[in-house]
Amino acid sequence: MSSDFLKSKLVEELNATYVSVEDLSDGCGAKYNAVIVSPKFEGQPLLQRHRMVNTVLKDELKSIHAFTQKTLTPEQWEKQKPSEVHLKCEGLCQVKNHSDS
Repeated sequence: MSSDFLKSKLVEELNATYVSVEDLSDGCGAKYNAVIVSPKFEGQPLLQRHRMVNTVLKDELKSIHAFTQKTLTPEQWEKQKPSEVHLKCEGLCQVKNHSDS
């Protein structure tokens, strides 16, 4: 299973306007980090949003060891968009900073 497969499924099932799925397990598909933006999240508490994503990926999650998700409405995404760069480099930045100390 690939990041692209998960991404397309989330876009289709949740009418997502933005999805980023990153495989953090060197391509073996055991650990993913996802950012999902969907109007379907409007008015939903965080737990319900995560349940919606988990329902869409129910079969796939059986073979995934770790799945981290950030779920946002389009309005929340517009406010937080600049931090996306930080999200993507977070792991590398932490490693770099850690090795510099």
